[in-house]
Amino acid sequence: MKTILVTGSAGFIGANLVLRLLESQEPTKIVGLDNLNNYYDLSLKEYRLKVIADKAKAHPEHSYSFLKGSIADKELVNRLFKENQLDIVVNLAAQAGVRYSIENPDVYIESNIIGFYNILEACRHNPVQHLVYASSSSVYGGNKKVPFSTDDRVDNPVSLYAATKKSNELMAHCYSKLYNIPSTGLRFFTVYGPAGRPDMAYFGFTNKLLKGETIQIYNYGNCRRDFTYVDDIVEGIVRVMAKAPAKKTGEDGLPIPPYAVYNIGGGQPENLLDFVNILQEELLRAGVLPQDYDFEAHKKLVPMQPGDVPTTYADATALERDFGFTPKITLREGLQKFAKWYKEYYK
Repeated sequence: MKTILVTGSAGFIGANLVLRLLESQEPTKIVGLDNLNNYYDLSLKEYRLKVIADKAKAHPEHSYSFLKGSIADKELVNRLFKENQLDIVVNLAAQAGVRYSIENPDVYIESNIIGFYNILEACRHNPVQHLVYASSSSVYGGNKKVPFSTDDRVDNPVSLYAATKKSNELMAHCYSKLYNIPSTGLRFFTVYGPAGRPDMAYFGFTNKLLKGETIQIYNYGNCRRDFTYVDDIVEGIVRVMAKAPAKKTGEDGLPIPPYAVYNIGGGQPENLLDFVNILQEELLRAGVLPQDYDFEAHKKLVPMQPGDVPTTYADATALERDFGFTPKITLREGLQKFAKWYKEYYK
């Protein structure tokens, strides 16, 4: 029985990954870890954990346990690794959010740098088959060339959040080289879906429209985002987990780092105004908002925000080449599922 640690397991992507693992064919031992911080509404995280607990009960062939704790707690991380003999580690625990990092830098250093260092050290002293970790499309910073390719230089982060994610990639490379730890970084592009993060545009816009508040559309609507539905992200993670970079020896007799980085993105950048229009239509269809809702009165075009970039657009050909997978779910399908969930959850 394989043992898999998922950190950030009460988070949006982490919870969906655990749910997917509970559906897998071969019996698996899944250990979830999350510090349940209050960066956003804690009841959403508790809701996700309840959905997982219910699914775990329905799948007794798997073993599932959850531990509340932080990856920044070195003693806890070491104990977790020693007690569980982990095969695969998926590190999704991180302080997220570009704008929040401008106001609250401390938590990013604690979780994204110290926390990730603790995970790497634990993998070093308790060897694992594969470390998979979340990077971010934000590492591309102010890159003008699109689509973003993993071959591009990523030396111009425009937020501390992006800088911590780039640091994770460098640290993982170093540990792969020194200690032959197979590791794969995944640069996620604008993930969305049901029970997502309320600080993401689609969720925040819905909350505001429902309260009759005005939504702000940045860069006067001239932003383009490569929206990726959460099920596509999870499918990508599951495929990557199963195929660690091979351990090889170079001409100098030393290990060639078993290290890889991939983009996971829709590959179809959507204009922010088009995205808002689709969201409006799906909120009306699901009955979240009344049919006569005056959207124009609740929209305001505003300039770019510090730390933001005008376009994110993934070149995910490497993911397709190595894993035979490309995200498939369209923005309309994804927002339709979100709107239905929102209606059920809040009403």
